[in-house]
Amino acid sequence: MADKKIRVKLVKSTNGCKQTHRDTVRGLGLKRIRQTVELEDTPAVRGMIDKVFYLVRVQD
Repeated sequence: MADKKIRVKLVKSTNGCKQTHRDTVRGLGLKRIRQTVELEDTPAVRGMIDKVFYLVRVQD
């Protein structure tokens, strides 16, 4: 199985969000708006993205 990668970009500030959502964004490795990180495409990462879908964008 090939190593699948997914690019995630933070497009909205975490100010005013629940603390658990802020922690999830940090867990994805995102610190600043417009920052992009490349992560492995696993069910755990997909779940984290689904939790904060309104703050991030998935790029292919």
